[in-house]
Amino acid sequence: MARHEVDIEVLGPWSLGTSRAFWQGFAPAALPGHEQSQRLRTVFRTEQDWRRVEVVVAQHGGRAHLTVTGAGDLEAAAAQACRLLSLDVDARGWPEVAGRDPVIADAQARLPGLRPCGFHSPYEAAVWAVLSQRIRIPQAARLRDDLLARHGDHGAFPSPGALRGLDLDLPGRKTEYLHAVAEAALEGRLDGASLRAVDPDHAVRTVREIKGLGPFGAELVVIRGANAPDALPQHERRLDAELTERYGPDHRLTDIANAWRPYRTWAALHLRTVREQRTQEISKPRAG
Repeated sequence: MARHEVDIEVLGPWSLGTSRAFWQGFAPAALPGHEQSQRLRTVFRTEQDWRRVEVVVAQHGGRAHLTVTGAGDLEAAAAQACRLLSLDVDARGWPEVAGRDPVIADAQARLPGLRPCGFHSPYEAAVWAVLSQRIRIPQAARLRDDLLARHGDHGAFPSPGALRGLDLDLPGRKTEYLHAVAEAALEGRLDGASLRAVDPDHAVRTVREIKGLGPFGAELVVIRGANAPDALPQHERRLDAELTERYGPDHRLTDIANAWRPYRTWAALHLRTVREQRTQEISKPRAG
């Protein structure tokens, strides 16, 4: 098994501990909670060849040290890990957003050094978008965990090639839509670097061409799959509820978000995370 190590300077605020705590509660692909707090370990498939790799990330001051093991293009795997942890974003201007918006200032203070942690790839984000359609997040998480346990590779989600050939017993048209997602991934239509390289609105329109992915799902693929740093979610009702509570009922998202540029994704995620910490509306069990 090959090994590749890289040390990078992270520009702007970053706390590995805060990022780990966030990801441990990220229902679509939560990290195990027993890992050492000084590092973050995750397993995923690289987008170049869909081989399994393991990445361990450690923080040394303002630098990140990544150790990647596996087969295939490990340099590309390291770049993919940096993207999913937002380590490739120049965030030196992120504190300035707090000076323009006191609500974001409060969120930054509550979540010091948080950088958005996305899905391992747009492919996995698209899978989650299909699984979570019309069911509660904990139910979708169980479907994903079952797929991983039955068809994954030691913690890595099934490759698109494997998923395309599975005959799954899932509600509604989810199996059909998962096959369409797998086909799109194999065709390169869910490549993270490509989706990050274009305007987020254009990327969302492109993803919506995949069968089974509506407006919310396509946004999820671009914003949390490709981890685009400056995209504005238009279909997140929990975010809208938090905006109403924090900014008032007459708020206009586009007007508020102008102060967040060029970190609109980051600001929106901070508000969603603060809301979940307060309400636990996703994580708490349903009464009755």
